Amino acid sequence: MFQLVQLEDVVRVPPSRFGEKLETVAYEILKGKYESTMSPELGFIIMVMDAAADPVGKIIPGDGAAFHKVTFSVLTFFPKIQEIVEGEIVEITDFGAFVRIGPTDALLHLSQITDDYLTSDVKQGLILASQSRRSLKVGSRVRVRITAVSLGRGAAMGKIGVTCRQPFLGALEWIQEDLARIKATETKAVEAKATQAKK
Repeated sequence: MFQLVQLEDVVRVPPSRFGEKLETVAYEILKGKYESTMSPELGFIIMVMDAAADPVGKIIPGDGAAFHKVTFSVLTFFPKIQEIVEGEIVEITDFGAFVRIGPTDALLHLSQITDDYLTSDVKQGLILASQSRRSLKVGSRVRVRITAVSLGRGAAMGKIGVTCRQPFLGALEWIQEDLARIKATETKAVEAKATQAKK
């Protein structure tokens, strides 16, 4: 789930930047500190949106820099268990596929794709179901449910597991096929009732 989060911090403005606009300096320092990091509380911090710095700072003896309290907002992505998301397959491996959701990749294990027997062809970037002949390949758009989330801290990569072994999950074209099949079945049932009513 993407969200905007308000945070507070104290930035150290070095003497070499004293002549510059305080908001600009604080914004640049916060970008370097927070963007492309991760925390268990916030998830993936994608970008710093803005920064409002207190014009009155503090000086610490022995350090020529000024320290200013800053309020700022960040755009985050926090994957939640049971959340349904759409993404794109970016890599096929022997054990499944990696799906790009938001700013990160999630593992879609072979056992979590379908009940059908699957074969994975890493060289061709393809996973093929033997009975239904449905396939996933690099670039396929999929709808998945998040089943496992383990987030680290800082720049460490987190681990996210996803599944598409539930109705109306999987490749978007699979979902369209299933919906068309259901609609056709419902239409036939309505026609059969109408025929019986005429008798």
